Amino acid sequence: MSATGRPTILPYEIQPAAYRPYDPRAPQVAAIVKDLIEAEMPGVDVEHIGSTAIPGCAGKGVVDMMMLYRPGNLAAARAAVERLGFVRFSAPDAFPESRPVMLGAIEYDRSLFRLHVHIIANDSKEVTEQRLFRDRLRADRSLVDAYTAKKREILKRGITHGPSYADEKTVFIQRVRQP
Repeated sequence: MSATGRPTILPYEIQPAAYRPYDPRAPQVAAIVKDLIEAEMPGVDVEHIGSTAIPGCAGKGVVDMMMLYRPGNLAAARAAVERLGFVRFSAPDAFPESRPVMLGAIEYDRSLFRLHVHIIANDSKEVTEQRLFRDRLRADRSLVDAYTAKKREILKRGITHGPSYADEKTVFIQRVRQP
């Protein structure tokens, strides 16, 4: 906790992709991070996405958030999460500056949770795609099982570099998003 009594965003440790069981505390962590970001930048919407937003879905154990800003407010959105302590993921294969991912961690219930905040314009097609994927998996346990099987298969092939691991899931994700 900071001197203000609000949770502190801690440094992020990059780790190889690994298969971690679903942690039922992830939604509480996401709610805390959502409140922090929305308090720092009123007017943005923040949503929990990714595997930790899908009950029972194993994954890397990273709590992914989608920060939706109004067009033209990218710099303000990025500055808001930087003030909280997040840092931009920067590597040759990182997301572009126009669609940054900010990294941080938070301690909750005596555990450290790694965080990804995806900063996306609220009118981007990606917003609908992220929601569609999350909501379809939430509604269909067989999709969750297929998704976790795909993740295990990728890791079994030795692909543990985060961006490469994500790329390997693309075809599955695109198939789920099909009408």
